[in-house]
Amino acid sequence: MATENATATGGAGTDTASARLMKLFEAHRLTPTQRRIAHCLVRRAADAPFLSSVEVAELAGVSQPSVTRFAVALGFDGYPALRRHLREVAPAAVPQGRPAADSHNEYQEAVQAEIENLRHLAALLADPAPVARAGALLAASRPLPVLGLRAAAAQARGFGYFAAKVHPDVRLLDEGGSMLADRVDAAVRAGATALLCFALPRHPREVVDALEYARSAGLTVVTVADSAFAPVAAHSDVLLPAAVGTGLAFDTACAPMLLGRVLLEAMCDGLPDAQARLEEFDAKAAAQGLFVE
Repeated sequence: MATENATATGGAGTDTASARLMKLFEAHRLTPTQRRIAHCLVRRAADAPFLSSVEVAELAGVSQPSVTRFAVALGFDGYPALRRHLREVAPAAVPQGRPAADSHNEYQEAVQAEIENLRHLAALLADPAPVARAGALLAASRPLPVLGLRAAAAQARGFGYFAAKVHPDVRLLDEGGSMLADRVDAAVRAGATALLCFALPRHPREVVDALEYARSAGLTVVTVADSAFAPVAAHSDVLLPAAVGTGLAFDTACAPMLLGRVLLEAMCDGLPDAQARLEEFDAKAAAQGLFVE
């Protein structure tokens, strides 16, 4: 969630109010509808403590019960309690003419938040041992199942697409349902020793169940998740955290995607013929004219 320009929200003092609202909202995992309400309140930070639930619903384009559920999700008994809290924490107005502390709009704030996520990931990678260990586990698994459902499916597909260029047998598991356990069993029968999972919020229950099943089948589970405290943590042997951005209605996953590419690099280090496979692919692609140069 992000701050609008002071001119867009009705006053220079709004930036401080917006920051306080963002701090309140970002401490909770909100649904897309609830984030829409939160974005509305941030944009109308100066007015938020005085808006009724009906007015908030109209401004956000949601139902009035959704506003009530939003307040409850933040830990309040209902919207009136949330509004009282907003009035208590509303800051005094900044003197007229004083420049706003932050003039970023909500889109820029979302980008800035992702930049911070990448900085945090860079700091974590100062110790390369966990990624190196994970890469070695994945490189040694034949086949290599890669799991990612719902929001994480795109991450799993992206990893699987590139991994298949250097690994002899990558098996993408991006659909849930009753067949998922069968596909895990098939990978184990074929010789798999490890499974890579991308797990992003909101975490589907079937991902947790799938990881529990995979471990019971003897697979070592490597997971890229949004947090070390994600629900999948208890079912992972190696957990690699990379935060997602929550500043927009839907999560952004730049850090998990980059961590997936770093993990690919570590996996290549454990595959002696990785470079030869890449060169073979490039030669075939050139012969077939696959790419426009």
